[in-house]
Amino acid sequence: MADEDFDGAKIALLCDGKLLVYLRDEKADIPWPGCWDLPGGGREGNETPMECVQRETLEEFGIQLQQQQILWCRRYTGLKPGSPPTWFMVGEINRGQIAAVRFGDEGQRWQMMAAEEFIQHPQGIAHLRQRLAEALTLFRCFNPLD
Repeated sequence: MADEDFDGAKIALLCDGKLLVYLRDEKADIPWPGCWDLPGGGREGNETPMECVQRETLEEFGIQLQQQQILWCRRYTGLKPGSPPTWFMVGEINRGQIAAVRFGDEGQRWQMMAAEEFIQHPQGIAHLRQRLAEALTLFRCFNPLD
């Protein structure tokens, strides 16, 4: 992953077919209030995409994410015309990491949601649902028995 200019990074963290998600706060001054979201967020300083995802996952869930837990990543163009690109990653977490979650002060609650449920959920953030569906389709092409 290059550390060129980018706006932020999000990660879909999977365990046994379920996805770590959280319900965003119901505040009018934030993007996507009341929607289901994934760990990650905006870049700080000169962070690389990996460093951004690691910091955000630690802040939001208390999970110390290791680089070897990342299975896939892709750079996407910015959400708005002229805005910097963003990164989307897929990784695996284990049951021990889930059991040790310390939910941060952003969001209403967290849960493990079936990945397919998130992809179809009307309150899921649309571009994240689309990116996860794309990533899982690619995984199925390479691992048809899974």
